[in-house]
Amino acid sequence: MSNIEEQKIKRTLQGCGLEITDTEAPTAAPSVARAIQMVAGIDVEPTVSIDAAGHGSLEELDRQWHERARSALTEPGSGEFFIVPPGSGRSTVGWVSVRDIAPPGLPSRIAAATGTPEFVALSADGTHLCAVTEEEDTYWIIVRSLD
Repeated sequence: MSNIEEQKIKRTLQGCGLEITDTEAPTAAPSVARAIQMVAGIDVEPTVSIDAAGHGSLEELDRQWHERARSALTEPGSGEFFIVPPGSGRSTVGWVSVRDIAPPGLPSRIAAATGTPEFVALSADGTHLCAVTEEEDTYWIIVRSLD
């Protein structure tokens, strides 16, 4: 990856309220390709779905994300997890360790920075995969245990 691409990714993540840390992904972590398949495959069912066309849909997405996924993704007080850098073509980068320094509202912050709230994240201990996807006119929150 070029230094220019690294700087773009860093700016995008900072724009989402995420600070890059230097933690290595757990050895048992799924590959990014496998993780994407686990949250976007044809047989995937959402943990929760939200009408994307509804009034206040991003606010509801943020609320549900905080309620359903945040505790699975981060340990209390740490705010650290791994993320596939959001945005087109970034899945080749792999898992990036980050700390959420601007909670709550991660899906809205990602949408403001990239144009869509979609992202895939892995808990710091590698035991949970959490994602936001957009399926037609619906936001999906997916929380999967990898144990």
